[in-house]
Amino acid sequence: MLDLIFLAFIFYLLLLGLKRPFLWVLLYVYIDILAPQRIGYSLITSLPVSLIAFAAAFGGWLVLDRKEGARFSVRQGLMLALLAYCWWTTGNADFPEEAATKWDWVWKALLFAIFLPFTLTTRARIEALALMLVLAVATIVIGTGLKTVLGGGGYENLKFFVNDNSGIYESSTLATVAIGLIPMIWWFTRHGTVFRPHWLVTAFAVALTFACLLVPIGTEARTGLLCIAALGVLLLRYTRKRMLFIAGAGVLGLAALPFLPQSYYDRMATLAEPGGDESASTRVAVWEWTLDYVAEKPLGGGFDSYRGNRFAYIMPVKEVAGNTTTVEYKQVVDEGRAFHSAIFEVLGEQGWPGLLIWLVLHGLGLWQMERIYRRWKDAKGEEEAWIAPFAAALQMGALIYIVGALFQGIAYQPVMLMLVGLQIGLNSYCARIDSALQSHERSARRRDAIVSKIRGAVAA
Repeated sequence: MLDLIFLAFIFYLLLLGLKRPFLWVLLYVYIDILAPQRIGYSLITSLPVSLIAFAAAFGGWLVLDRKEGARFSVRQGLMLALLAYCWWTTGNADFPEEAATKWDWVWKALLFAIFLPFTLTTRARIEALALMLVLAVATIVIGTGLKTVLGGGGYENLKFFVNDNSGIYESSTLATVAIGLIPMIWWFTRHGTVFRPHWLVTAFAVALTFACLLVPIGTEARTGLLCIAALGVLLLRYTRKRMLFIAGAGVLGLAALPFLPQSYYDRMATLAEPGGDESASTRVAVWEWTLDYVAEKPLGGGFDSYRGNRFAYIMPVKEVAGNTTTVEYKQVVDEGRAFHSAIFEVLGEQGWPGLLIWLVLHGLGLWQMERIYRRWKDAKGEEEAWIAPFAAALQMGALIYIVGALFQGIAYQPVMLMLVGLQIGLNSYCARIDSALQSHERSARRRDAIVSKIRGAVAA
């Protein structure tokens, strides 16, 4: 029955897309995030639903959709350059088979992010994509929040729709994405047009925000706690009563402490003592190895080049016997450990050129969202008032992603690349508005000059 429900929904959207091809873009976003083909049990698992939606999204835009307002931006060029460079490093990878496996999904994520802005030519489309992102992630987040409340959480114990610890279903990745989308969730409570501002929309936003905040608790993802802290700091910029906000956040945090499990405290305690946790200790060792690696291979070693690492480090091991706790320092030898950081992931796999492209791509996005926010923050009309808050939400989401990416290998995370596409779409949309306004102002000045000359002639 689950397979049939998924297939009926997908088939229905495919039919609707014959009249509105942009719906096929939204369908691919839904499938790529939720992965229904991996949730089902029989029929849907054997069908290439992702490939069908991917082809429909591209083909629908090329053949059926309008192209007015579509333009190629600098950031799309950066992603195209990164895509081409990844293709080259994959062909010269240290581990060709493993690199080819990662390349199979990275190229699709990058190509779709390059294509996405071409379709985002109106406010309705920009909002529809943002809504699909929020609701698709919410499907996973709500289930995670419910299981956490009912006591089903715990590090590596919480079960998702898909339990293979990959993509958005990896606990730290889900925590980062969930926290990063909170500003966008609240944008819909004030500026949404698909679901107009209403107390039911606000109530859903409150419940969904609570579920998002529960994800780092249920998964016991340390990165999630850092993302929550980053969100709190970023919100200070847009809060008028900052001291009240800080006090309220502190009170809520203290009120939540009695309800947190002891395992969560133990897990978060390793943030203060990374040397006492094997996972945290290996991250530092891998990062040091990566710097040494690119010193010898500055162009990178291709996807999954971390498989060639081998290192030793010292970490304390606690042994408890009754009321006595002893600490013994032991040497641990490890190899083939993942990068655990998007920065070092790109550096080790694509070298310094790839890292430069990746940093410029995201840095330029932050700058563009800041410029848009400052340009439109004083707009009052309904047609423009939504722009600045939306740019602020995208900027905060990007910054939270970067904070989370410092400790996870999520440099090519599809949801985050979709956010990049959304940023580019908003920037192009605002550029078209500014161009139209400037053209109108020039026409008005010419008209005023002509009227002035006519009046002068009549007066003479």
